[in-house]
Amino acid sequence: MRTEYVEAVLELVALIPAGTAVAYGDVAELLGSGGPRQVGSVMSHNGSSVPWWRVLKSSGDAPPGLEYEALALYLREGTPLLGSYNDFLRTGEGRWRVDLATGRWAPTDADFDRIDAIAERLERQLHKLSVPDDEMTV
Repeated sequence: MRTEYVEAVLELVALIPAGTAVAYGDVAELLGSGGPRQVGSVMSHNGSSVPWWRVLKSSGDAPPGLEYEALALYLREGTPLLGSYNDFLRTGEGRWRVDLATGRWAPTDADFDRIDAIAERLERQLHKLSVPDDEMTV
């Protein structure tokens, strides 16, 4: 995966405020590039430096294998949850998920300005890489 795309995804994810979350596809849509699988791949390989728990499947399920860690972070941040997370904490049983209908990040105008800048920079970088050098000197 291109470094430019990885950097753009991570920069956008860093903007997501505590107590909110988005789906992988939301990130791709905001960037205007890639899709849920590409964003998921970036997050699984490079996401530890950003609030990874705020980006999840469209179902609201936490990343597999990180459910306990993510749940603790959701509870600390006040992220809206559905299901029996108390049972999950006590016994490891029970299903829960983030309530994306309530807790999905709604970027402000200032956020959209930052997102647009990230997306435009990514588009320029990807276009520059796809145009042969001899075509750039017209």
